[in-house]
Amino acid sequence: MIQLDLGPRPVVRTPRDFPLVPYERLTITPLGTTIGAEIEGVHLGDEIDAEMQAEIHQALLEWKVLFFRDQDITQEQHRRFATRWGAAEQHPFYRFVHPDQAAEDVVTLAKDALKGGSENEWHTDITWHAQPSFGAVLRAVEVPSIGGDTLWADAGAAYDGLPQAVRDLIDPLSAVHDWRHSFGAAMPPEALAQLSTVFPLVEHPVVRVHPETGRRTLFVNPIFTTHIVGVDQAESDRLLALLFRQITRPEYQCRFRWTTGSVAFWDNRATQHYASSDYFPERRVMERISIAGDTPFGIAG
Repeated sequence: MIQLDLGPRPVVRTPRDFPLVPYERLTITPLGTTIGAEIEGVHLGDEIDAEMQAEIHQALLEWKVLFFRDQDITQEQHRRFATRWGAAEQHPFYRFVHPDQAAEDVVTLAKDALKGGSENEWHTDITWHAQPSFGAVLRAVEVPSIGGDTLWADAGAAYDGLPQAVRDLIDPLSAVHDWRHSFGAAMPPEALAQLSTVFPLVEHPVVRVHPETGRRTLFVNPIFTTHIVGVDQAESDRLLALLFRQITRPEYQCRFRWTTGSVAFWDNRATQHYASSDYFPERRVMERISIAGDTPFGIAG
């Protein structure tokens, strides 16, 4: 049986973690060793030229999640910025969970004294889909006086921090992802049965290779990943628990304190995130636009 050490391996930035091309128009203020940076020098509601977009994309690959403060933008400007990186993704289940959603491609996450937050578990968005999201752009519309932070974990650094024996073990493995015990819990039985045929169980590599950077990243999460393929349930549960715990290590994370008008843009292929539900009964309103992604691939392609 493979055991982790008591503490995580140290995180060290290496040349593969950052580009050699300097930023000419953006100011980058890191929030963590390998993940998270506040960005100055751009207003997301303005027209963004190709050079500026290239710098933002470079920063996204380097820091995995970018934060922009004081962005007084409309929903249409929010959409225009997000779709520079791909088609807006229409979440298929929010109509069942939140029938009052006004726009198909904008998810409004509103929590208050009548409905507390429920996103407080580490996850990567929509891993139950054959093509999970490329990323997402999340805008703070209304924030509580205290609490309501969001945390992101660097799934590549978390993988690197595992013992070599664990990495060798998980590199060739695949895992099953299922939406039914999360989004399905709020659906009537007939809808659950119908959508189960539209969105069947999917398998993804336990270790995903980032399509642009080549980094190996942990691609399992406790909300959607149910078991590892070809491994008996007890061993699968033990191994997944080990990997889920790895993501929770603070050494691989950053934490963002929201203010009204702040925007976060993250790479769903390289991160996991956790919304802290510590603000009840205050109100917190966020708007998210997800960007369509591609099919994950592992070490063998």
